[in-house]
Amino acid sequence: MMISLLALIDGSGYSRSVCDHAAWFARRLGAAVEIVHVLGRRDVSSKPEDLSGNIGLGARSALLEELAELDAQKARLSQKRGRAILDDARDSVSASGVNQVTTKLRLGEIVEMLQDLEADSDMIVIGKRGGGADFNRSHLGSNLERVVRSSHKPVLVVPSAFEPVQRFLIAYDGGPSVIKAIAEIARNKVFADLDCELLRVGTETPELVAQMETSARQLREAGYRVKTKFEPGKPETVIAREVESDAYDLLVMGAFGHSRIRHLIIGSTTTEMIRNCKIPILLFR
Repeated sequence: MMISLLALIDGSGYSRSVCDHAAWFARRLGAAVEIVHVLGRRDVSSKPEDLSGNIGLGARSALLEELAELDAQKARLSQKRGRAILDDARDSVSASGVNQVTTKLRLGEIVEMLQDLEADSDMIVIGKRGGGADFNRSHLGSNLERVVRSSHKPVLVVPSAFEPVQRFLIAYDGGPSVIKAIAEIARNKVFADLDCELLRVGTETPELVAQMETSARQLREAGYRVKTKFEPGKPETVIAREVESDAYDLLVMGAFGHSRIRHLIIGSTTTEMIRNCKIPILLFR
């Protein structure tokens, strides 16, 4: 069965990055890409605002009809804009060398339809900020946390700009999520020929060294060049420092685990790391 990637776009400045990242992964995996743009119900509602309670306005039927037509026109324009956004995104991904690209315009809330959308997909790609990103860069996208919480597939959270991945870092805590991530990376070899580091934050013990070496061996047997490292300190601080100092292009981590890293999105410390991280982060549940 062919691998499929689900790219969620909203027409913001992050949409191009979502498409570029989805195309990069699709080429590496020989995957298809489905690009989805979800319109909120308000964007396409043709139901006019009830103004009959305003003094004298309820009797002005001509004005009410005009307002209803404006609402309907707005709904039509929103749908046209959505289709134009999808057309541009499809052309961009296709031009990047991806042969199978489809688009879908949906109405509603992303989380409400996520189970259906991701059913035939192997990974979700989403920008870490949405339409209001340019106004407040301290905020993550309103849909990001809900998608990460709700999705059962790996989620790639991308920054505003795309850079090809040459080196990647795995935040290793020994939990089931990161163990699953390593198994998937070893199986599909999406990062074949790239350098990899397993970073464990905490005190080094013989038992933990043996556990991490088992995972490193799994990747090496799949053809990866892997090094391992222990570093003391707070996970969000150490991981961010390692990403910056060693110029990694991608961070892989479990969305849930049994260390402090398990607070991803749910807790404040790793949320800060995602908020300030300038590279894509691939999350596994």
